[in-house]
Amino acid sequence: MIGQTISHYHILEKLGEGGMGIVYKAEDLKLKRTVALKFLPADLTRDEEAKTRFVHEAQAASALQHPNICTIHDIDETVDHQLFIVMDWYDGQTLKEKIAGGPLKTEEATSDTIQIAQGLQQAHEKGIVHRDIKPANIIITNDGVAKILDFGLAKLAGGAKLTRTGSTVGTAAYMSPEQARGLDVDLRTDIWSLGVVLFEMLTGKLPFRGEHEAAMLYSIVHEEPQPISSLLSDVPPDIKLSITNMLQKEPGERFQHMRELLSQLGAIKKQDEAESEKPLPSIAVLPFVNMSADPENEYFSDGLSEEIISALSKLESLHVTARTSAFRFRGKELDIREIGKQLNVSTVLEGSVRRAGNKLRVTAQLINVADGYHLWSERYDRELEDVFAIQDEISLAIVDKLKVRLLGADKARLAKRYTENFEVYDLYLKGRYELSRLTEEGIKRSLDYFQQAIQKDPNFALAYVGMASVYNVHAIVGQFSSNETMPRAKSELLKALKLDESLAEAHAWLGEVHLQYEWDWSSAEREFKRAIELKPNSPEAHQFYADYLIVTRSMEQASIEIARARDLDPLSTIPNTILAYQLYVLRQFDQVIEHCRKMLKTEPSFLLQLHLWRALRQQNRLSEALAECKKLFTLFISREVAEAMKCVDAESGYKGAVRAAAKKLVDLSTQRYISPYLIATLFAHAEDDNKTLQWLEKAHEERDMVLYSIGVDPDLDRVRSSPRFTALLKKIGLEQ
Repeated sequence: MIGQTISHYHILEKLGEGGMGIVYKAEDLKLKRTVALKFLPADLTRDEEAKTRFVHEAQAASALQHPNICTIHDIDETVDHQLFIVMDWYDGQTLKEKIAGGPLKTEEATSDTIQIAQGLQQAHEKGIVHRDIKPANIIITNDGVAKILDFGLAKLAGGAKLTRTGSTVGTAAYMSPEQARGLDVDLRTDIWSLGVVLFEMLTGKLPFRGEHEAAMLYSIVHEEPQPISSLLSDVPPDIKLSITNMLQKEPGERFQHMRELLSQLGAIKKQDEAESEKPLPSIAVLPFVNMSADPENEYFSDGLSEEIISALSKLESLHVTARTSAFRFRGKELDIREIGKQLNVSTVLEGSVRRAGNKLRVTAQLINVADGYHLWSERYDRELEDVFAIQDEISLAIVDKLKVRLLGADKARLAKRYTENFEVYDLYLKGRYELSRLTEEGIKRSLDYFQQAIQKDPNFALAYVGMASVYNVHAIVGQFSSNETMPRAKSELLKALKLDESLAEAHAWLGEVHLQYEWDWSSAEREFKRAIELKPNSPEAHQFYADYLIVTRSMEQASIEIARARDLDPLSTIPNTILAYQLYVLRQFDQVIEHCRKMLKTEPSFLLQLHLWRALRQQNRLSEALAECKKLFTLFISREVAEAMKCVDAESGYKGAVRAAAKKLVDLSTQRYISPYLIATLFAHAEDDNKTLQWLEKAHEERDMVLYSIGVDPDLDRVRSSPRFTALLKKIGLEQ
């Protein structure tokens, strides 16, 4: 090969050889410059489909212009159809060769890591994942500049499903656990691989061991990495923390973007930080107006709006107001600027839907809140079955007009469809609409609609989530015990996730089952984190995770999650109830009272009313506490209980009234489900320790969905030192 001229490239010398091909130094006879030619193995490019895939990937990679990415100039073929890549030639050595000379100094390793991360950051922002970051694919020039090689080659190799002698063990050592298991990967696989590279630069050794490929892959998937401190005594804390984070086996527990790693390593300049702190583009999708002749079609116009919200909520680089807050403006004649102010968004999407027979007309307008101008508008006259395409087109138009950065698989997530059957989709929308009404009849009808959808399309994952939502609502409103509802909900959620692991709602609700019913703390945390990862704009996921963090006493992180939920759903009472609960657990009773009274002025809420009553009692403001307790039972639970409290003579006071309430609930529990935990709380207020513990033990028997909070509940401080209470804590996996 040396001395030959291929196309207009004269081969000068061989630079190296590996599993992904042979590299030669060559002269570009046209442009009179030195280049590197990489000839790919014939077995990789024999498959025309694989070759086409690679060309597309390489074309995308060639568009990357970054000082830490090797520039690709051309892709060509020899006369015998051997594919080769033309790229820049650099005077330097591979990182593999550099490490072979011994471990690098911390400053040098950090500098190289920062450069590699900066190059990968730009690639990830363009939706390109390298998949094969390792020292052999990094060149360090004589000027100390890191250059990343071989974008696109790992995907080609994966597509060809080939094993190449001499390359597998080396490549395997840098694979992420998800890559080693043959799962789909995203940008976080590069974060793992770079963590392995950084470990090796500092120590000269790999964090995982294996004499052959299978052993190495087993170690990566199942074993913990060698502690870097066992090999290197003076590792700076930020470096150690970075490596620990990058080598988390669960992708959701690593850095989620290269920018987070760069920030940890102190590589983000102040001006870059200011740039990153610019507010994200933000939007509220108002309920589309039903312009159909039949008012019953409101479920359809609502469903269209909700599906757009759901799709956009998956994008981390866009702030999307939750449905609860956006739908507060249904039918209200308010100026767009006022709506934007209340929801704290810069843009609003509004529209209308007219459905007649099999015809559909949808109008949509994207409006700038600051000046009321239309940024974009469109009218769609289509067949009913085209509703999926309309949703996709509106979502993509918003992304385009707001210049939202799509990272990794964002575009695929945005346009994801769960069924192509319009009839099935229509049944699902009806089920969602009925469930949102939270009436007894509506809940029954929603279950029927979801069941019909599943009968017509057993692979429609969202309908199973709908079924689980019905069972969860039954538990939340207290119609049925957890033992009756939670196993059913879990069954439906597992069916949904078996069909589609990427359903954030299913992960969030499964986390609730793990937390509230099974007391499986680690599984609950995993599911909540996965839900947030899949749908960063989901207020429910942030709320559920905040609740978990409160009961596990991680208050600082809980505050972050609560703030995020309130930001996403500013007009909803739900994140405010979580805040009230956190303040109550922190014994900040003055703030609980102030917050609850402020929120209750806007609308009634069972949980806010509950926290207000309990906080007043903690402050020994017993007459006020009694009034709020009666209001709680009158509005939300049973007027009979409130009446029983009124019948207590004045001398018995607060304790006598709450004892009467507890006894009445005990009587009612023989007729319908009553939460044992609520009865225990009332006996705690009556200072009857034995009855309190008795009903807490019953709550354990019935798996009451509030029992998970006993570790932090101030109402139970009187019985906290009891051996019976300690035994209860152990039964649900907690300690004092």
